[in-house]
Amino acid sequence: MENEHANDNGGKMAEPGITRCGFVAIIGAPNAGKSTLLNQLVGSKVAIVTHKVQTTRTRIRGIAMEGNTQIVFVDTPGIFKPKRRLDRAMVEAAWGGAGDADLIVLMVDVEREREEDLEQIMAGLSTQGRKAILVLNKIDAVSHDKLLKMAARLNESGIFDQTFMISALSGNGVGDLRRYIAERMPEGPWHYPEDQAADVPLRSLAAEVTREKLFLRLHDELPYSLTVETESWETKKDGSIRIQQVIYVERDSQKKIALGKGGQTIKTVGQLAREELQEMLETKVHLFLFVKVRENWSDDRERYREMGLDFPKD
Repeated sequence: MENEHANDNGGKMAEPGITRCGFVAIIGAPNAGKSTLLNQLVGSKVAIVTHKVQTTRTRIRGIAMEGNTQIVFVDTPGIFKPKRRLDRAMVEAAWGGAGDADLIVLMVDVEREREEDLEQIMAGLSTQGRKAILVLNKIDAVSHDKLLKMAARLNESGIFDQTFMISALSGNGVGDLRRYIAERMPEGPWHYPEDQAADVPLRSLAAEVTREKLFLRLHDELPYSLTVETESWETKKDGSIRIQQVIYVERDSQKKIALGKGGQTIKTVGQLAREELQEMLETKVHLFLFVKVRENWSDDRERYREMGLDFPKD
């Protein structure tokens, strides 16, 4: 019963010459594996992935092709009970992505179900009168009996059209999910070129790559007290790219952590980010990182604009 849709022929693949295109929002509690799933669906890395919750801060669009259907997947921040202004902005961005979508995928980490957050999300969908595709992630981590019981319990809500059981990390079941979604996209022209994998400005994508390396390197020392912005982007005559980025923290003590002893942390982060950017951009990258203290940056309207978030009212 790994994928319950096996005998469902409710949707039909587009006929030759007919194109389809639609938007699909991937929502769920923090750290459910949404960004990992997005990268698998698209077939390349378009969203950063770390072990930390709330890594994704804004909506990221990844573009997948399935036959003559183009699917625009929207990876959203995790939905949870917000405590800070930044939390509220991220949750609003997630619900905004769901509200604009043709289909909604609700992803659940079967290892850590986060019942309170999940109930809040399901209640929100019910209030909006929206149906969703239920995706149970990390199926290799729990017993089959537990999966079946969880699927049955969640489907009692009546808000799910279909249930898929997948491993976003290994890709198990992801192809079936993509094909099912493709069959249900509306007819229409593609919004992007066939070979485009993401709708994210390169400056923003580069900043996200550096932020990922910082999160992975600093672990719990600076969980949410930093943000990264690309200040300048210059293509040189030899085809290489010079990128200058600023890492904003809120206190001097955090600046020392970001720099590391003798600047070793920032040097390592820069090297890892540069290597990934060179692979992504297929050219030599000169990356320069600076750390600046900007007290209460998470209450700064301009920082929200740079992250592509609306600034929540008090």
